[in-house]
Amino acid sequence: MATQKQSIVITGGAGGIGTACAKAFKDEHLILTDYSQKDVDRAIEDLKKEGITAIGIACDITSKEDIEKLTKFVSDNGTFKALIHTAGVSGTMKDLQKIYDIDLVAPEVLIDAFYELATQGSVAVILSSMMGHTVPPSENYDEALSNPQAQGSFETIKKFIDGSSDMLYNFAKRGTILLTQKHANKWGSKGARIVAVSPGVIETPMGLKAAEEHPERMEMIKKATPLGRNGQPEDIADVVYFLVSDKARFITGTDIIVDGGVVNNIKKM
Repeated sequence: MATQKQSIVITGGAGGIGTACAKAFKDEHLILTDYSQKDVDRAIEDLKKEGITAIGIACDITSKEDIEKLTKFVSDNGTFKALIHTAGVSGTMKDLQKIYDIDLVAPEVLIDAFYELATQGSVAVILSSMMGHTVPPSENYDEALSNPQAQGSFETIKKFIDGSSDMLYNFAKRGTILLTQKHANKWGSKGARIVAVSPGVIETPMGLKAAEEHPERMEMIKKATPLGRNGQPEDIADVVYFLVSDKARFITGTDIIVDGGVVNNIKKM
């Protein structure tokens, strides 16, 4: 009997970091997902030109029905090895509810859904952001951030962000870090792991758009970065590759900051 393929599932697979992750896992069985099938097909075609084979399906990560379709697609096409969740929006989106739903509620729905597929050695890598580390711990909102699907959680967080979409993004990203801590025991009971990765300023289309909106701030961050440069998608993909590998077999329930060292300097500004 043939061994089933172990699948690496990448959300936001058509984005800059998602694509870089696909290239890092080029020898694995890749399943890409993104908001539109057109974007998924384009990403698969681009990878094909580089000799990388992938399959994919569209998925609106704010829809539990779509996530069910995704997990069924994964189950029908092998066994589940890893979820790499790179999909998300930045504070440039002004709809506060959408930012919350996409950047915090959706990650937990995905974590719950893929837990059902997880087995010994499975891994979930959830992308957060260094900006999640600029929000200090507080009993006033951490309970809500840790339970984004609970009634009233969004209303609780709104009290602390002064209507700012950028601030809500930061809070949501703190929430994703808290989710990895919250779900570590549950995943661990299956011999599976869950970790967060917090990128700094990465030169993806989304990152460059943020740079256009806040040029002075972005230049200030670059100058404050100990390594003197912004990150590239590959800087994140290489860390994700390590975290999924057996070399990271004892790392779970934690967050890895990949920001060139800048977040410590930002906190002092």
